Amino acid sequence: MSRAGTSASETAAARFVRHVRLAAEADTGRYPFTLPAVAWLIHSDGLSLAPGVTFLVGENGSGKSTLVEAIAVAAGFNPEGGSQHFRFATRASESSLGDQLMLSWEGRKPRSGFFLRAESFYNVATEIERLDDDGVAGPLLPAYGGISPHERSHGESFLDLVIHRFRPNGLYVLDEPEAALSVRGCMALLARLAELAEQGCQVVAATHSPILLALPGATIYEIDDDGEISPTDYDHALPVRLTRDFLVSPQRYLRHLLDEDDA
Repeated sequence: MSRAGTSASETAAARFVRHVRLAAEADTGRYPFTLPAVAWLIHSDGLSLAPGVTFLVGENGSGKSTLVEAIAVAAGFNPEGGSQHFRFATRASESSLGDQLMLSWEGRKPRSGFFLRAESFYNVATEIERLDDDGVAGPLLPAYGGISPHERSHGESFLDLVIHRFRPNGLYVLDEPEAALSVRGCMALLARLAELAEQGCQVVAATHSPILLALPGATIYEIDDDGEISPTDYDHALPVRLTRDFLVSPQRYLRHLLDEDDA
């Protein structure tokens, strides 16, 4: 598999889930099985996950977030986000893919875990407050930085979560975690992901961020226009290539984009 680079974290990185595939009896004639990446999964032997950090990249609508969400659900996480102990629901928007996905586990199970879904983190924050107020399991906010996520900016609450709640030897599934982060915030998250890999964690993340993709030792999978999922390296990953090209010559892109809009 292609890596973004090499680092000492590769020796410490863990793998709890080693392979993802669809159940043989899956009803594949409807959404989400018609999404490009999911359709590819139907006709393939599945997707192998490497130790440490695995990134999944692809265009909007390719199915990467749906696949990452399904991995989280199949691993026992709440579909809207949170740990395996969160069981709240506001509006069910998850697909049925998680019920049809089969995970092959390594011998040992993670000691901690969390599913961070950017679009529903507000609901997770509300549940954290509710559980902390209930006090049944003791104070909860200290595990999230000591402050309610609702009292922090969106980006600050994301970083509080990964810094304070993500612990060693854990499985963490992230859906576009850069959504709330500034450039510096993405750099801070990259540094934290490197620490987590060194602490025996496995991370699976869908992302558009060229900053996060630069993480040394990370495995990068790219979904092409036909839905095929294949390993790539940092320099050839779509978000990196497009961002570099745009920054080198923004006027060339703007002329093309604005001319199209005016046509």
